[in-house]
Amino acid sequence: MKTLIAMCCYMACVVGIGLFFARRANQSTENYFLGGRSLGPWIAAMSAEASDMSGWLLMGLPGVAYWCGVSDAAWTAIGLAIGTYLNWLLVARRLRCYSVVAGDAITIPEFFSARFKEKKKVLLTISAVFILVFFTVYAASCFVTCGKLFSTLFGFSYQSMMIAGAVFVIFYTVVGGFLAESASDFMQAVVMILALALILGTGVAAAGGLDAVLQNVSAIPGFLDFFGIAQPVVTDGVQQVASGAPQFGEAGSYGLLTILSTLSWGLGYFGVPQVLLRFMAIRKTSELTKSRRIATIWCVISLGCAVLIGLAGRTLYPTALLTASDAENIFIVLSTNLLPPLLAGVVMAGILAATISSSDSYLLIAASAFAKNIYQGVLKKDASDKKVLWVSRIMLLVISAVGVVIALDENSVIFTLVAFAWAGFGATFGPIMLTSLFWKRTTWAGAIAGMITGAVSVFVWKLAIKPLGSIFGIYELLPAFLLSLVVIVAVSLLDKEPPADVLAEFKLARENARNNI
Repeated sequence: MKTLIAMCCYMACVVGIGLFFARRANQSTENYFLGGRSLGPWIAAMSAEASDMSGWLLMGLPGVAYWCGVSDAAWTAIGLAIGTYLNWLLVARRLRCYSVVAGDAITIPEFFSARFKEKKKVLLTISAVFILVFFTVYAASCFVTCGKLFSTLFGFSYQSMMIAGAVFVIFYTVVGGFLAESASDFMQAVVMILALALILGTGVAAAGGLDAVLQNVSAIPGFLDFFGIAQPVVTDGVQQVASGAPQFGEAGSYGLLTILSTLSWGLGYFGVPQVLLRFMAIRKTSELTKSRRIATIWCVISLGCAVLIGLAGRTLYPTALLTASDAENIFIVLSTNLLPPLLAGVVMAGILAATISSSDSYLLIAASAFAKNIYQGVLKKDASDKKVLWVSRIMLLVISAVGVVIALDENSVIFTLVAFAWAGFGATFGPIMLTSLFWKRTTWAGAIAGMITGAVSVFVWKLAIKPLGSIFGIYELLPAFLLSLVVIVAVSLLDKEPPADVLAEFKLARENARNNI
């Protein structure tokens, strides 16, 4: 009961933030979707990372480390940390300046459309459609997190708890918009990192110290290897147990190609809208250096804690979680077994914080993609701000409904869902974002060709090529990103040069970025 009380108090705080910002959000679509470009460096940095990491950070990543050891989780974390730093360093300032120059764009599809000054809104529509597709999958991963959290804690059915969590997130997002989302994400980023640090410290202490943890898991073949991977012995997806010990086979190989593939998680940052929007919304470009440092430090500490929690969990509860899906509950198991109920509730709020901070971002961006870019941009160009806000809220409900349907399977693996959506955004938007900002020769035709190539390649590689295994078993983001980049360059070079007004805006945005304007 104390656990539930603590979580309810936290949820009440989040709703309070939404209600506080509701009036300002309803003043205009710019306030609702982008917060009026008023984010300070701390809120911009912390909300970007909180909305990016989601419940995946507290459940998915520790679950991977618990299930198969260091290599997969650690190389993913390293790739993400590098990607975070480079994204803030390379993209943030240029995108903030260019989005203002390019018609004061307030969404990612709107930026691309204005960047190339298209008249028929083809690029805008394609961008919006892909955002709808991949964010629906992302939202589903957050709903899965809610279902696993509440069903594990309170013993209710997974489906009912998943739907209840989805309803709360939908209500909160509809009420408050971008400012509420960003302000609460700052608070949730603080809760997340504190929860990770507390559980890591408590878990390591309960296991007898860090040396004891490392000594225990080193007995598992490949568990601590950076160039190998532990392989649980499973039957019908369930790890086998003998004499009270989980069974592992010989360590698997983890070669250079696999490492590069896993590091490529970092490439996803160049295309994820929930982070890119924070770049567009920061109030001053001069504050981006501070934001970059805050975001990178938060990311490194949080990711490191998450990986080590998986190792501590395997030491303390080696046979408690015997499937890849159940392994993602190790954070919950540690919290409920090692902490007093009230404190466990506060820590559980960390998972809730991660889930809310991400799902509200996903739903808001996806809804804006339809309402602002397709409805107002293509279908009804004279639509008022008020009507656009209502359409976005209706679309938010539709997207949520589809996400709930996807999340109904309680055997869903959060890490897998996030990996696919992350690859989709990274390959679809990452290459065109980089070339749009840094290569003036990029053309409208090249942008469309590259965007479609990236999105289609993710599906084809994931569903048709990756199952072939061997060298084809790499993470779909890497080949899809590279293919998209090649297509953008090739088609742009074959196409005629961009118009003079497009080149003039490119030059102005570059100069503004250099001068912190």
